[in-house]
Formats: sequence, C-alpha cells, structure tokens
Amino acid sequence: MIGTILNAAGILLGGLVGLARRKPLGPAAESYFKVVLGAMTVFYGLRLTWMSLSGSFFEVLKQLAIVILALGLGRLTGRALHLQRMSNRLGQSARDRISSARPDDAERFSQGFKICAALFCAAPLGILGATQEGLSRSEYFYPLAIKAVMDGLASMGFVSLFGRGVLLAALPVLALEGTITLVVARLFEPMLSAHNLVNSVNAVGGLLVFCVALVILGLKRIEIADYLPSLLTAPLLTWCCR
Repeated sequence: MIGTILNAAGILLGGLVGLARRKPLGPAAESYFKVVLGAMTVFYGLRLTWMSLSGSFFEVLKQLAIVILALGLGRLTGRALHLQRMSNRLGQSARDRISSARPDDAERFSQGFKICAALFCAAPLGILGATQEGLSRSEYFYPLAIKAVMDGLASMGFVSLFGRGVLLAALPVLALEGTITLVVARLFEPMLSAHNLVNSVNAVGGLLVFCVALVILGLKRIEIADYLPSLLTAPLLTWCCR
C-alpha cells in the first residue's frame, strides 16, 4: 500500500508544515503546483491507458470502443445512483463549514477532523488510485502519490483554521484507501487476471485519471464520480465481447 501510505504521510507532513509556517502559499506558488500536478496527472493517466492497449491496430480500436462504451454506461449508472450529486452535496457542506469556521472556535479540532476526513476520503482520485494500486499490486501507485501532494497542500491551509485536528484526517484516508487496495488485490485482481480483464479496467482508470487532470487544470468540468461505475462495466463488456 505504498500510495495509501504516501497519501496519509502527505496529509501529516502538510499539516505539520502548515503549523510551523503559519503562512499561506502565494498565488504564484499555487499556480505552479497546480500546473505541475495537472501535468503529472495527464502523464500518468494516459500512460496507464497506453500500457493497457495491445494487439493489432484493429484489436486496439476494439479495445478503445469498449472503453468508450464502458464510460458511457458507467456514467449512466453513476447518474442513476446520484454519485456526483452526493459528492457535490458533501463538498458544498464542507465549504459552508469552512467559510463559517473561526480560529477561536472551541470545536475547531473535531470540526477540522470531520471536514478534512470527508473531503480527503470523498475525492474520486483516491478511489481510482487505490483501485489501480490494488490491481498492480502496488506497482502503479502514482495517482495516489499525486493525491498525497494535493492533500498535503490542502492540509497546509486547513490547519490555520482547524489546528491539529486536520492531522487526524490521515487515519480515515489510510483506512479507506488501504481497504480498497487490499480488497481489490486479494479478491478482484486474481479473478480479473484469470480472465485477462485487468487491462480493460486499467484503460478506463487511466482515462478517468486524465479527466481528473482536466479538472485540476480548470480546463473542463467533468463529473468524475458519475464515471466510477465504469471500472465495473469495462471488464463486463470486455468479457461479453469475446
């Protein structure tokens, strides 16, 4: 669980730096990290999809068609389950609490823990990264490494409002992402590997990571949470199309 550990460590390190520094990042530094993280997410997302395609030209076209169809069906499933709506509601609730937070609030420790835990755990990149890490047996931990930097930068800013409670948010992140990674590695990866279906999940996962980069860079608003069921529809479609 290299990526999961890195994510938790990023939150702790960012929080500690924020407590020691007590000075927010300037606009130039924020813009720099945004561009760097976006570029890295683009690279590792497309790289994963590229690595998952193989065979002749027509076989690759068939695989891409399955990926596109899986994304479409996954989005329909996600919208039916209201995944993005729930994610938006959670994010809006957190933003409302952050805007009303005061450094002298007696409950800021518990509020900081609950708000940051919800934000860090609900991020679609965490679910995507933990899934990819489980399928690769911790060989492809890069999406979670990117999320570790993002969460670390966020925790640097949150500690000025909520104090040390932000540091405890690393625990639910460790538990959630670690559980997803272990469940995928122990239960789903052997089954998918036995039927040569791992690449179909990775191809879809890589494109979703790429979509996260578009959101980070502010190029396009994409409802990532609604596309998460694509990770399940992709292997099913691949198996049915054989």
